[in-house]
Amino acid sequence: MLIHGESGTGKELIARTVHLLSPRSKAGFIAINCAAIPDNLLESELFGHEKGAFTGAIQARLGKFELAKGGTIFLDEIGEMPLTLQTKLLRVLQERVFEWVGGSKEIKADVRIIAATNRDLQDEIVQRRFREDLYYRLNVFPIQLPPLRNRSDTVPVLANFFLQRFSHQIGKKLKRIEPDALAALLRYHWPGNIRELQNALERAVILAQDVVRIANLPENLVQNQNMAVSDGKERLKQVEQEMIVAALQRRGGNRRLAADDLQISRRTLQYKLKVFGLIDDES
Repeated sequence: MLIHGESGTGKELIARTVHLLSPRSKAGFIAINCAAIPDNLLESELFGHEKGAFTGAIQARLGKFELAKGGTIFLDEIGEMPLTLQTKLLRVLQERVFEWVGGSKEIKADVRIIAATNRDLQDEIVQRRFREDLYYRLNVFPIQLPPLRNRSDTVPVLANFFLQRFSHQIGKKLKRIEPDALAALLRYHWPGNIRELQNALERAVILAQDVVRIANLPENLVQNQNMAVSDGKERLKQVEQEMIVAALQRRGGNRRLAADDLQISRRTLQYKLKVFGLIDDES
């Protein structure tokens, strides 16, 4: 499996979800960032090494492929892997065996391999920086994660999820995100994707008192707030209406239960329904 997407789009989260929903979920999930480990150490990190295999190898050590036995190994930033190591990874995929650095014994590789990249690997192939045969071996089941700026309808859902998560972790009881703050989140283009949204909400929860206000958000999110305000408010109304309709559908039209799901009063829900023209004034 190969997951494509910009940095911060949640590639590791998708990989963990695949692992947890699979028959391998009882075994380990091990993630390794190929870009974060020097080339001369990455092979040892993945496959292990014998004592004395290289300078500093004072004892034998298991690699990630053995530690993840029966489970899943997630190779993030696979495009950063050196060509020599790509050849050895291809052998693991094809023959399901590998050897320790400095060793000669073949070891069975009983793992699922999920790789991820933010690079265009087909362009890397043209530039002779990535093996074409490895690309096709990994890309049997591709997943493309769109950037957050292309799925802005998920911003309110994710923001509220992070609000609840960090409120619980920090020990606060924050009620909600103020409309102006949510509108600012919707207007922002999120170059850092979900990871940036997560960081913004963690900061906001730390600073907030009873609710998250626009002043609690990072400055780069709220600068130039006079630009596109009307568009942001209209988008916020649309999202609010969609959430109300979804709650009513989920609860079979029961307004009391829908209001509970939305964490608002039934009276507020009734008012919103009239504002959005979803019921007659007499209803």
